[in-house]
Amino acid sequence: MNNWVVYLIQCADNTYYCGCTNNLTKRLELHNKGRGAKYTRGRTPVQLISYKGNLTKSQAHQLEYQVKKVPKSMKLLYLNNFYQK
Repeated sequence: MNNWVVYLIQCADNTYYCGCTNNLTKRLELHNKGRGAKYTRGRTPVQLISYKGNLTKSQAHQLEYQVKKVPKSMKLLYLNNFYQK
C-alpha cells in the first residue's frame, strides 16, 4: 500500500528531523507531546516543513535514509525534488 509519508520537521532549536510514518497527524502530535523520536523530545515544539507521501513502506524508509545523509542545507531541497518512479 502506498500510504507512507516521509516528513521533515523543524525543532524549536532550529534543527531538522526527518522521519517516516503511515499516520502523519498522529506522529506530529506525538513529537509535540514529547513522546516521539528521542531526538525531538527535548526540542519541542516541532513544526512540519515538508513531506512526501504516497510511498510504499520500503520507498519511505529508503528516502528517509537518503535525506538523513545530506547536509541540513540540502534536506528540504532533496525531499521536495524527490522523484517517485
